[in-house]
Amino acid sequence: MASSRSASRNPGRSRSRSRHHLPPPGSNGNTGEDASLLSNALTAVTNTNISSFSRKVTTTAGSLISPFSDSLAPSGSHYHNAMTEVSKDLKRPSIQKRVFTFSKSSPSELVRSKLSATEISHRALTYLPDDLLKDIPEVDSSYSLFQGFKASVDTAAAKKHREGKNLLEDGGPNSMSRLTKERERMNEELDLLGVRKNIASSEIREIDHKIAKLSAIRGAVLERLAKLEQDETQLEHELLELDSRIEDIQYDMVEEGNSPIGEEEGEAGGFMSESIYSKLPSPKGRKRHKRKNMPILHEHMPPGSEIKEMQCHADIITALDFDFPFGKLVTAALDDTVRVWDLSSGRGLGLLEGHHASVKCLQVEDNYVATGSTDATIRFWDLSRTDGPSHPGSNSVTHKRGPQSNQEEDFEDDMSAISSPTGPRSSAGTQDCHLLTLDSHIGEVTALYFQHGTLVSGSADKTLRQWDLSTGRCVQTLDILWTSSSSTTTDDSGWSLTSLGRSTSRTNLTEFKADFVGALQCFDAALACGTADGLVRLWDLRSGQVHRSLVGHTGPVTTLQFDDTYLVTGSVDRSIRIWDLRTGSISDAFAYEHPITSMQFDQQRIVTAAGENYAKIYDRIEGRHWNCGAGAEGAKEDRLSTPAIVDRVRCKEGYLVEGRRDGVVGVWTC
Repeated sequence: MASSRSASRNPGRSRSRSRHHLPPPGSNGNTGEDASLLSNALTAVTNTNISSFSRKVTTTAGSLISPFSDSLAPSGSHYHNAMTEVSKDLKRPSIQKRVFTFSKSSPSELVRSKLSATEISHRALTYLPDDLLKDIPEVDSSYSLFQGFKASVDTAAAKKHREGKNLLEDGGPNSMSRLTKERERMNEELDLLGVRKNIASSEIREIDHKIAKLSAIRGAVLERLAKLEQDETQLEHELLELDSRIEDIQYDMVEEGNSPIGEEEGEAGGFMSESIYSKLPSPKGRKRHKRKNMPILHEHMPPGSEIKEMQCHADIITALDFDFPFGKLVTAALDDTVRVWDLSSGRGLGLLEGHHASVKCLQVEDNYVATGSTDATIRFWDLSRTDGPSHPGSNSVTHKRGPQSNQEEDFEDDMSAISSPTGPRSSAGTQDCHLLTLDSHIGEVTALYFQHGTLVSGSADKTLRQWDLSTGRCVQTLDILWTSSSSTTTDDSGWSLTSLGRSTSRTNLTEFKADFVGALQCFDAALACGTADGLVRLWDLRSGQVHRSLVGHTGPVTTLQFDDTYLVTGSVDRSIRIWDLRTGSISDAFAYEHPITSMQFDQQRIVTAAGENYAKIYDRIEGRHWNCGAGAEGAKEDRLSTPAIVDRVRCKEGYLVEGRRDGVVGVWTC
């Protein structure tokens, strides 16, 4: 080691000696030659010293790491002794503790050991990543941060001080300076108020920006929900098909096993004629299929939003009803057709053929439809036997009608389908839907209602008939004229328009052809019936007698509906009346500009068709009236023509379907 230290010092000494023996620059001789000689001498000395140093380092390293031998015993023993001492030191507890502590230290602790707390805090406060520097918003405010902070301080105390002090109260030599200071202070407060106004305006703009972003996100989520409901509808349809196939296979297996089903049915049908028995539904398809999950998309759309429009008929729509939102819709019109539609895709499923005249009333309950026609018959249909709906992805249920070019194409397609002899689709898919025909009335059927296997119908023959759908027979006939003549509440039938006690020129009743039985509804043994004499009669089906008559309307009753507490009626006298069934008195009433043609209510809203090109809605919870439809204020302005008047409305769970006089059906959220 001593030799290496001396070797490391030799190059410096040799260079110092050489520098002492060289002549100074500017002495005798040429300057350029002296410089070249000097550089050559330095290079030679440096190379010699480096090579000598390298040889000594190589020899020293070789002696340290060479294998232990007898010839190199001193050097080998030196290395061996050094490593032994190092291993002994490593076995000391204090050194091991320090080594283990160092190995368990985190990088942050190592940094703290090298940097002071002040330097670390300074770096943490002054460092900003590039991501944060990119997202710095542009500030259009002309005020500084200090002004904003100063303006954020409440100035109520200053305002109170200013109001409680009279500046002109005392004068004196110092009054001018005091007033000047007070003016400067007020100017400063005025500037601060301007800063606070600017801050509030900036907050409003930021909130509007956030609302716009949230609206965009909400729209994307609505589209995703619509896709999920489309897939759900498709799976429900496939599940129903599988259930139907399983039922068919089971029925075939029972028939092959000589089951006594036919004998039992024959015995049950012994009391009926064979013609009626043949019209009853077969064991196949008797099971009522209900959806496991109902659509909820319309519940998350703003009220008054248009879901879709469909050109269903080429004439006035006389009746419509649907089973559930985005389900199946049945419409009837003066073109003497009854059509079934898929509300999810907007496509027709077929025709319900059999009536010889137009249908004036119908009702959809689960998978069954009852239709009453001017040919004095009632027909019962099973919608589960129709062909399945088209693929849910064919039309989006969340969008309104497309651009104007697409609207024209859709309109032409719909009109071509309506003008075709077979309708939107071949009736082959609906020819097996007919279950039975009820033909005891001798006048046109104008109102009907069925529930739990019991159907009640009203006709122009001035009678009400109760039907048992399990047997297809009329079990009771109620004569309204006989009841009116024997009742103490009225002297005659009173159904003539001229005997209503109001001028026809004032109410325009002659322009509206009212049916004798305008509407009816039953629940168990209770029946409510509205007639052309303006009375609402409450019947007891067990006795066949009128339990109570509600007097108040001055025109024919066209629509009614009741629940456990209230009965709501609409009339040609342009009013909607809400009756309290507990007292029999009017609880509330609303007047309109035109006769009421259709109405439906639930716990939240009353939806009415009142001779306008939109539906009129009364919110029972908020107590406000508003309009929903194509002709309402704020609706789309890029329509091909002015919307027609709405004559029929049906609403379930905020899902509104309205039928117009031009055959168009509109679907809205309310």
